Amino acid sequence: MSFQTPITIFEAIKNIENNKYLLPAIQREFEWEHSKIEWLFDSIMRNYPISSFLFWMVEGNTTNSYKFYKFLKEYREGFRTHNEEINTVGLPDFTAILDGQQRLTSLYIGLKGSYAYKKPRFRREDTEHALPTRHLYLNIQSPLEDEEDGRIYEFKFLTLDEYTDDPLKWFKINQILKFRDILSFNEFLDEHQYKNNKFTYETLSKLQKTIHSDSIINYFLEKEQDIDKASNIFIRINSGGEPLNFSDLVMSIAVANWEEKDARKEIHKLVDEIRDKGYFIKKDFILKTFLLLHSKDIKFRVTNFSKENAINFEKEWNKISQAIHKTFDLIRDFGFVDSNLTSKNALMPIIYYLYHRNITDGFTSKVEFTEDRTIIKRWLNVALVKRIFGGQADQILSLIRSVFTNNINKYPIEENLNLFPIKKIQEKLKGTTKNMTIDDEYINNLLKIQKDTDLSFSILSLLYPDLDYKNGDFHKDHLHPISTFKKLDLDNNNIPEDKFEFYLDKENNNSILNLQLLDANENESKQQTNLKDWAKQESEKQNISIEKFCENHLIPNILEFNNFEEFISERKNLLVRKLKEIIN
Repeated sequence: MSFQTPITIFEAIKNIENNKYLLPAIQREFEWEHSKIEWLFDSIMRNYPISSFLFWMVEGNTTNSYKFYKFLKEYREGFRTHNEEINTVGLPDFTAILDGQQRLTSLYIGLKGSYAYKKPRFRREDTEHALPTRHLYLNIQSPLEDEEDGRIYEFKFLTLDEYTDDPLKWFKINQILKFRDILSFNEFLDEHQYKNNKFTYETLSKLQKTIHSDSIINYFLEKEQDIDKASNIFIRINSGGEPLNFSDLVMSIAVANWEEKDARKEIHKLVDEIRDKGYFIKKDFILKTFLLLHSKDIKFRVTNFSKENAINFEKEWNKISQAIHKTFDLIRDFGFVDSNLTSKNALMPIIYYLYHRNITDGFTSKVEFTEDRTIIKRWLNVALVKRIFGGQADQILSLIRSVFTNNINKYPIEENLNLFPIKKIQEKLKGTTKNMTIDDEYINNLLKIQKDTDLSFSILSLLYPDLDYKNGDFHKDHLHPISTFKKLDLDNNNIPEDKFEFYLDKENNNSILNLQLLDANENESKQQTNLKDWAKQESEKQNISIEKFCENHLIPNILEFNNFEEFISERKNLLVRKLKEIIN
């Protein structure tokens, strides 16, 4: 391995574009935030070192004996993140990037591609409305001042609309690639009168020099055609800290050792399939699941993914992916969506159970599994409500796994285990900081949870376990309509002024105490109907007494709006008793 003559950014970009620079299968995917790319461009403009690179010259038969991928050009957060595999048969010798992929991809996206990230408060969906395409621009009017991160040059990914709001301020930096020679560059500056502003002139000149003249890509080149040596170098240089986490190392080993399947493609395919169901997971989730299923130590350690382990991963892949699929199908039937599924680690014991009992086929629909599904749903809701996977997740997963198995060195299910062991798990976690039982104080705090917070669905799902979540779309509905909790409405309803504070307190009107789960169609018909009239209408429709209707809906038979204080007090008592009964 030797140090080579440095090259310019332009030369590096041209090599990427012409597939002379490729990524080996052991490389992780691109994961830099847009702000980090913007910062990188500021650094190179200020002549800051961006560290050296490590390349591997791939020649002869080696070009066809390993998987390689193209650089990512048009990044779309959560949707277009996978590198395209390239067929290297017939391809001339090329260079594989062992260290520096994140930096080179950032330069490539900035100068040749695009970066789309989600707008704040928008749902994550692959549309221009929620995830607009952005290109990298440079502010050529004025420098940044007093930035906490020390930046001077303002590089920013902008949408077309954001650029057109102030086109004189911004320069799209991919234009600089056209101006390799100084003559054409000066003609361009004169044509646009960029020399009239000193900062503009100096900034664009600096950009042209940085991209085309300064040889700032310093790199070492490994020439030996030994895949194992290249993999070992890759792991050694990336195992020392933040640049590469253990899940990336695990992925690299799996990719290198699967024989019949392409590990990278299979794992990414599963991530995408789960995303298509509406849930966002990362490869870490899948790798951690495998460790839970088949490794005594479930921490992300390179030693936990020996070649033998990786081969076992491939052997079990179809069964593992099916268990993961069926678990997400199951929680969808429970009414969970990505936003109210507050811990995906809570799904791993369910995957473990389905996998080792080998009951994925038909588990979500067969009558024989009805009781099991009910127990699993209760387990999941309690685990989420108690936040038992918040910190120390590996320790908790190991403890829970020990409930399932009677053999510390192997991880099957006990032969006599025919139902999900929720009581055994509760017993196992007693005395730990993740105790699943709850006391009055904890319940009182749960009942203060607000409608749009992440735990509200789990709490309400515990309280209303018998709803048909599989076939219905259930909304969180205010019993007393939230629109009536305004001072004007309180006056109109003759509520004494000294009670205003209680009525207007969100812990009373917008919390679990004033919420129920209601089928979407029912909720739309209910609209702003007051509680008393709605209960009367529904009880008549169902041909039952109002008392029975209230009992079914966990509502105290105190329905007048002017009795809201008494209603809240009695409903609190009802819900406390119900939660204690369910959880403890």
